[in-house]
Amino acid sequence: MFRIVFVIDILHGNAVHAIRGERSKYMPVKNSVICRSSDPLDMVSALKPREVYIADLDRLLRIGDNLELIRKISAGTETMVDTGASDLEDVRKYARIADTVILGTETVSLELIEQASGLFSGRINVSIDIRSRKVLTQDRALDMEPEKLAELLNDYDILDIIALDLGKVGTGTGIDIELLGSIAASSDHGVLAGGGIRGMDDIDALEKIGIKGALAATAVHEGRIPLELFR
Repeated sequence: MFRIVFVIDILHGNAVHAIRGERSKYMPVKNSVICRSSDPLDMVSALKPREVYIADLDRLLRIGDNLELIRKISAGTETMVDTGASDLEDVRKYARIADTVILGTETVSLELIEQASGLFSGRINVSIDIRSRKVLTQDRALDMEPEKLAELLNDYDILDIIALDLGKVGTGTGIDIELLGSIAASSDHGVLAGGGIRGMDDIDALEKIGIKGALAATAVHEGRIPLELFR
């Protein structure tokens, strides 16, 4: 079954509208079809999603964290959490409260992926963070074409790969079907796609090229993906 994962970006305790990865500019979600509140707990209570992707932006920006809020969300639904992990202590901290910890190429090293996937078998997702078709990374060992990195990750005991196009996040400008198809073809892991999803036509297109799931927020809040598909 194709997975549609509800995304909540949390900043200062609020669900915010993520646009192009420019995190300092994110503002609380308004006029969502889910509920009137920007409180993540209210959103989860109203939507009742099977699984939630949570980005802890306070932690990513190194200005605090939303640990207790994430703990409450995780108590009632399956969660995967991105905190901008850069060492094993980050991974351990959030593995205690979330089902899956996301390691994003923007902040991690290949060494950390190897260590964490060994220690937390089946509980690690790797996010290939992409902008303009290039992998965002500070580690030369990860600096390669996205599809080549997906192939490299076949050697590691991770759960899923996330192909996250940060330049398209929150824009509703559509998906890079050619690149995503290449990533899916190169990977032995399930691939989830995020960034730019406009609605159900994109969901159908992703499923046809072998992508196993989609991460969605803006299209959900604007009513372009039926809420019942998350339950």
